Amino acid sequence: MDLIQKAYSWKEIHRDSLIVAGLRVLLGIYLMVKGILFISDTTALQNIISTSNMEFGAVVIAHYIALMHLTGGVLIAMGTITRVAVLFQLPILIGAIIFNARNYVITIHSELLISILVLLLLVFFLFYGSGVYSADYLLRKYDNQ
Repeated sequence: MDLIQKAYSWKEIHRDSLIVAGLRVLLGIYLMVKGILFISDTTALQNIISTSNMEFGAVVIAHYIALMHLTGGVLIAMGTITRVAVLFQLPILIGAIIFNARNYVITIHSELLISILVLLLLVFFLFYGSGVYSADYLLRKYDNQ
């Protein structure tokens, strides 16, 4: 019974950290999936390039988005250099909000609403950091020993 009480006590103390870690992991996975979808959906990429005035710039931006979503998503999910990974995501999400705001009306299924939510989560993790349950925390913990 004492073990169960200790486990429950530990869970209550670390509940907020577990929720934040879960949000961080889900955000990272979401960004990875968006990167994979962006790479695999070549018609969307071609539409972005064709509607752009500068084709080379659109190609560079598209590759930046895919690379940052994939690598940034992995880094954020693992909790490795989270703030740096978030900084590289911010211009993408700000651009997505601007792009989606002029094309869509806010509905429950709109990309605009999701982009705003992801941006808010990114800003939160920019200030909060990776948290206790992350690779950064483990590296700092073993580096100080």
